[in-house]
Order: sequence, then C-alpha cells, then structure tokens
Amino acid sequence: MKRSSGNPVRPGWPDIVEEQGLGFHVSVHPEHLTRPYWDESVHYEFAMEEVLRLERTVEELHRMCLEAVEFVVAEKRYADFGIPDWAAPFIRDSWRRGDPYLYGRFDLVYDGSGPAKLLEYNADTPTALVEAAVVQWHWMQDVHPGQDQWNSVHERLVERWAEIAPRLPGERVHFAWTSEDETGEEALTTAYLEETARAAGLATRDTALEDVGWHQGEQAFVDLDEQRIRSAFKLYPWEWLIHDRFGPLVLQNLDTTAWVEPVWKMVLSNKALLAVLWEMYPGHPNLLPARLGDPGGMDAYIAKPLLGREGAGMAITVPGGELERRPGDYGAEGYVYQEFAPLPTFDGQHPVLGAWVVGDGSAGLGVRETGNLITDDTSSFVPHLIRL
Repeated sequence: MKRSSGNPVRPGWPDIVEEQGLGFHVSVHPEHLTRPYWDESVHYEFAMEEVLRLERTVEELHRMCLEAVEFVVAEKRYADFGIPDWAAPFIRDSWRRGDPYLYGRFDLVYDGSGPAKLLEYNADTPTALVEAAVVQWHWMQDVHPGQDQWNSVHERLVERWAEIAPRLPGERVHFAWTSEDETGEEALTTAYLEETARAAGLATRDTALEDVGWHQGEQAFVDLDEQRIRSAFKLYPWEWLIHDRFGPLVLQNLDTTAWVEPVWKMVLSNKALLAVLWEMYPGHPNLLPARLGDPGGMDAYIAKPLLGREGAGMAITVPGGELERRPGDYGAEGYVYQEFAPLPTFDGQHPVLGAWVVGDGSAGLGVRETGNLITDDTSSFVPHLIRL
C-alpha cells in the first residue's frame, strides 16, 4: 500500500464527476475547506496479494457479523443496542424469516503491513457508494487505462438484486429517500441503487419517504398515486424509522411490505456490535478490543456513540488525557469503547479503507483520508489502483 500524490487532474473534473452521479461533492463537504471532497490529485496503490488478503478479511468479517446477529437474537441482547423491547420481536422474526439483504461497508484501519482491523460496520444506510462504484472506476479508465482496481461493486449489485428479486413481493420496488437531506447525497445514492435494480430486470418507482402514506381502507402503504408499496428500498436508518409516526405500522406490516435493508440490520448498524464481536471472538486478528459501558482496562481508547455518524460525538483518550474530540448530538443512546488504533500516516494524511460487501461477497474499496485522527465530514474521497 502506498500513496501517490501530485497527480495531474482532469480538466473540468467537477463536471465529469457530476455527470457520473457525484452531484453532491460540494454540498456534503464543509465550505471552509480548500481541499475538495473528490480529490484525484492523489491516489492509493495496492499490490494484488494485498487485495486478495483484504477480500478474505471482508468475507470473514461478514460471516462473523451474521453469526453475531444470531447470537444477539438467541440471547435477547437487544438492550445492549438500545433497541426498545417492543421492536425486538420484529427483529427476531425478520432474522428468522431470512429477510433478504443487499450491501454494507466495513471501515478498516490498515497500514499495508499487519492485518486490517475493523473500526465499524455501516450495514443499514452506507453511502460513499457512487464514488466507490462508479466515479473512481471512470477516473481509472480516463487517467490510467489498462490498470486494475478492486471494484466489482456495480456488477455485484446488479447480480444481488437479481438474486433477491424472487423474495420481494409485488410487481415493483419503490426506492425511497428522505427529502430532509439538503445535500442531495441520499437522493442520488438511492437513484444509483435504483439503476442497478433496473439493470437486474426489476420494475422500480422512486418516491420521497415523506410521501409514503397509509391507506386505511386497504390497510397498506401507498405512494402519492395510491399505488400499493409491497417492496421498498429505503436510505433511511431503522433507528429513526421505528420512532417515526408510522414506525409501529411499518413493523406490524413487515409480512406484507418488505424493506431493504431488513429490520434485523439494526443489530449490525449499531456500534454495540463491536463489543459483541469481541465477546464472541476475543483476540481475533481483524478485531480491536471493545467494551460496552466503560473502557475497562484500556488506557488508550475511542468512545463511540452507538448510533453516531461521520465521527460525530467520538472522543479519543490516551494515557496523557483526551487527544481529540468531535462535536455532535449523539451519545444519549450510550457508547462503545474501542481500543484506539491510530490510523496510518501517508504524507500527513490518515486513510480509512471502506471495503464493500454485496450479498455475501467482497465487492470493492473506497478510500477516505483526513488530516484528523477521526474520519468525519471533512474527509476527502481519493481513488485507488491495483499495481500490475
């Protein structure tokens, strides 16, 4: 693994990436930063044997996470995740039914030498998808033709939709985003996923989640045209949805309206998962020690809100005191304490590997890097190559 800097950028690159679906590269990035969100002046390179090892790691972590869901359901460990008692039976039933799932992103710390270690799992509403699946692929084709990239995300998404289509009821799949997202990231990410579903042969329809209604006479969810919603993809967290006005109705009608991702992903999208994984697989080379409630004997650790996003509310503590803290509104739901593993440093930047899993298979990589110790909304996305 190495970082290559000072690359020439394509003339008119903002127009290029926007045409490829990255229309939110300005809106998701703080305005005061001089560095763009999409930064093709640098890239990372990996050896093929590294990528093959990382692929195996991702699939091993995926297997372990599915076993963790079974453990949580069997042992009724919902309280550790802040999941209310009234929602637990629906998670259990969804898991037992085997409600189908689509994709996720493991965030890994890796320096090119030792084993990659799990920082967290974005299993319910992972983003940075368009830039990983599409934009960096076209960058490689334009700038480094003939090279390779760890990137089969698009093809695997199409294949996965075809695999789960027989399990999705109804004639079409509705694709829902929230109109409360002012950046446009969620709408464009949802539109991209809808495109992959159509490529798999599924009929689709898009809608804002706020436009989904409940038809009292039909006892069913409907869109603005009163078309019944039998299957839906939502880029909206389950921990928010179940507490919304119609949340209880969503849970009570999971047998007639299927949702992707399924509600059992609430277990995997919660950072309490990190502590459960360490409990189940203590000493695993791809895990960091993690605890719920307190840091125990750890003298260097990072406190992570169970439901936090983009690093909000995280704090790093080392023997000398608090090293870094990020502001945020999360934390009332509780914290997990994970051993602090400093991100590697390349030219003063700290990369995090976002490794994609689609279905049950490893699918590709996106790299975000920052000058901070915690990856947050100031971090930039940079492309990568496999050295041939």
